[in-house]
Amino acid sequence: MSIHRAERDLNRFRQIVRGKIKKDLRKYMSQGEMIGRQGRKYVSIPLPQIDLPQFRYGTRQSGGVGQGDGNVGDPIGQGDGQSGQGEAGSEPGQHVIEVDVTIEELAQILGEELQLPNIQPKGKKNIVSQKDRYSGIRRVGPDSLRHFKRTYREALKRQISSGEYNLADPIVVPIRQDMRYRSWKETLQPESNAVIIYMMDVSGSMGAEQKELVRITAFWIETWLRSQYKAIDIRYIVHDAAAKEVDQETFYHIREGGGTKISSAYKLCNKLIDERYPADEWNIYPFHFSDGDNWGGGDTRECIELLRTQLLPKVNQFCYGQVRSLYGSGRFAHDLEEHLGKHEALVISEIADRDDIYDAIKDFLGKGR
Repeated sequence: MSIHRAERDLNRFRQIVRGKIKKDLRKYMSQGEMIGRQGRKYVSIPLPQIDLPQFRYGTRQSGGVGQGDGNVGDPIGQGDGQSGQGEAGSEPGQHVIEVDVTIEELAQILGEELQLPNIQPKGKKNIVSQKDRYSGIRRVGPDSLRHFKRTYREALKRQISSGEYNLADPIVVPIRQDMRYRSWKETLQPESNAVIIYMMDVSGSMGAEQKELVRITAFWIETWLRSQYKAIDIRYIVHDAAAKEVDQETFYHIREGGGTKISSAYKLCNKLIDERYPADEWNIYPFHFSDGDNWGGGDTRECIELLRTQLLPKVNQFCYGQVRSLYGSGRFAHDLEEHLGKHEALVISEIADRDDIYDAIKDFLGKGR
């Protein structure tokens, strides 16, 4: 009974934690510290103002609440007023605990709070995995797969049919011929593919704060998409006046000083798709982050043409996130909106500060594409 009560209390606490996270999700989505404590399967989230009660049993002679002198109804006193060394603080304390939440549960909370629709994958499902499904019974097998109910049933049938079963002393003892074991068969299960292609402007106008906005936004994008697909590839492209593919560490920490030519990133992205991720077999999600300052000379027109004729027909969704910078013009988002704003595969969102991450994620993932 105590075990069931403990499990019930634990489940209730988890529901409290879940409700607290949902209530303050906008705040948590803007915190980079949480991502820093990310493990392989868990994220550690600091939750303030949640007290965990603890009870200790002492001896009956030690006094305490409800013991000692006094009558029923007497008010409880304030104590003897003794204090330790130093000055007392004037502000109430705040209790903060670290709660581990699985990535899967975090994705579920994200989907519920932002009302994100489940994604309907497109293209062929070209990853096939073998899975064992226990769907039958056989007479031989290891003890670890012994089917207790079926074994008991066979022994009971045998004893009843042979007249060995004693209703007054109902003991059923299986013998070897009664043993039944679970059997399995291998099934081929197709799994959906997806690739995320991150592109980021790393020119001189993109500072550390802009890159931190990108890093936090990318974490929530991956959290949701990983809940929707069995397998995810992630590729990273950085660009200033030229584009190159890099690893994750370089992506978030590189600092270049050149100008900006966005078409270089779009060309490299298109090349990656054509060479490695054919559109009829992969669900493709390019995300481009920039401060919106692009080099002149018709490069924006070239970007729009690349999107219209090459990228948008191949991808599930192309997302452009424009982060605010003191040095960027912010013009690129307006140009995309003017020329391609009605295209269903293009999503544009402006991220001025951390408070905008919540709305950007809803913009990017709210279509269920």
